[in-house]
Amino acid sequence: MKISELSRTTGVPVASIKYFRREGLLPAGRATAATLAEYGEEHVQRLRLIKALTTLGGLSIAATRDVLAAVDQADSPDGTLKTISYALPVPVAQAPSADADGETEADSAAEADVASIIAAMDWQVPGTSPHVQGLTAALKELRRLDAGYRPDRLVAYAELARSIARLDLERAAGFGDSPTLAEQAVIVLALSGPVLELLRRLAQEDQVRRRTAFKDAATVGTAGEADEPDQAAAEAGH
Repeated sequence: MKISELSRTTGVPVASIKYFRREGLLPAGRATAATLAEYGEEHVQRLRLIKALTTLGGLSIAATRDVLAAVDQADSPDGTLKTISYALPVPVAQAPSADADGETEADSAAEADVASIIAAMDWQVPGTSPHVQGLTAALKELRRLDAGYRPDRLVAYAELARSIARLDLERAAGFGDSPTLAEQAVIVLALSGPVLELLRRLAQEDQVRRRTAFKDAATVGTAGEADEPDQAAAEAGH
């Protein structure tokens, strides 16, 4: 297909395709003339992956180039998934602390919490993992803001996370070639967080409504019982 058809097929403007090609993200097409080239399905796949990385994953062009190079060199689905997982931004913003001593103490406590969770789950992850560092930053803020913070309760959440991870990997196992697997990994990893958070909020909303309805029903029932003697007395008076 010509570059115009490639553009229509992928929804990527011709100018962007040429830019991706100049930046080394997209391989050149097969030259058919001095100024013409033919593109194939591999270019369609690569453009879809570039869109997923830059749009869903929020990666820069330089970071996308590095990820694509790693994906091309990956010799297994696990290698592809690890590359994508480590490349995507960690969804944690660490607030600075004005107290240097307090910062050190809070860091140590959060690191101990993370180590405890990893040990309880028997997870095989290195301390250099960006996800370990991100969780440490998040738990430090929880310790600072949540008066009722209980790190031991996080193990129950970790159990749910493990079940979700298994479902993710089962889905990924259905994609054999690295480009397709990488594209799906970006979609799953970039979108699963917001989707899971929305499912969690829907579940919370349901629980709040159920509890509210239960309390309202209990209040009505109590009021009805309290009114019964007065009604009986009124009937006796008649």
